[in-house]
Amino acid sequence: MSQTKFEKAVAIVQGLPKDGPIQPSQEEQLYFYKYYKQATVGDVNTSRPGMLDFVGKAKWDAWKSVEGTSKETAYTNYVNKLVEILKRADTEESKKFIAEIEAA
Repeated sequence: MSQTKFEKAVAIVQGLPKDGPIQPSQEEQLYFYKYYKQATVGDVNTSRPGMLDFVGKAKWDAWKSVEGTSKETAYTNYVNKLVEILKRADTEESKKFIAEIEAA
């Protein structure tokens, strides 16, 4: 998977309206987060957040779970998950996004 397709997918995910027709679940959002961090930063390089930071711990744990994954595999997993969600949504907008990713 190319970095260009990955960057296009990231732009789409970050641009999805909070109340729009394409709504990734919390689990899917964590999936995007962990592979984004792995692709852009690499392995976890921070300590685990404290007991009361539930969101921070969930994000850290998700990222930690993909430790050792290559940048290329992270790109592929991120893009493939987005395409899966877009196909499931099956709207004109989602079809347009898929075409943009494939063209990148």
